[in-house]
Amino acid sequence: MVYTVGLTGGIGCGKSSAARLFASLGAAVIDTDEIAHQLTALGQPALASISAAFGNQYFHSDGNLDRARMRQLIFSDQTAKIKLENILHPLIKQQAMNALSECTAPYALIVVPLLLETGNYDELIQRKLLVDCTEEQQISRTMARSKLTVQEVQAIMATQIPRNERLALADDIITNTGEFSSMQTQVLQLHETYLQATK
Repeated sequence: MVYTVGLTGGIGCGKSSAARLFASLGAAVIDTDEIAHQLTALGQPALASISAAFGNQYFHSDGNLDRARMRQLIFSDQTAKIKLENILHPLIKQQAMNALSECTAPYALIVVPLLLETGNYDELIQRKLLVDCTEEQQISRTMARSKLTVQEVQAIMATQIPRNERLALADDIITNTGEFSSMQTQVLQLHETYLQATK
């Protein structure tokens, strides 16, 4: 299978920006959040399982998943969160594995927000890459991007392992506390490192 790096980081740290930079250099990017979004689109089989588990109150009248209401539920109810993960995570992982098996790029990045928390992808990846910033930056960036309150961002952060633990578990780290050009430089260096690792 293709050489694979697991890309992760706390909410608001800049995972998507880093992934786009790697993609521009020729890496394949498999984003598990995007897969989850596709799996929960109208007409997808996962919706029937979600409806059976949670009821129709988490759906709009047109049959689309009420993502905002579901998000509020799973970040306030750990049992509901686990129930949803048990439905979606096996489907997401299978899609990611399918994409890896078809990959023709020099190496692949799997973007997994909870990579370090779950260990679900450990057997697929050779390196764990963390995008890191301060907790204050996580909160301010997420609030600006997603229009969430401080409390909502902190609730999401509480489901992720603390920053110091993420830093200790990572093989490689991109520090995203300053200018975008700094991230570009770090990505380019890691890109060369990963290309060398594939040889």
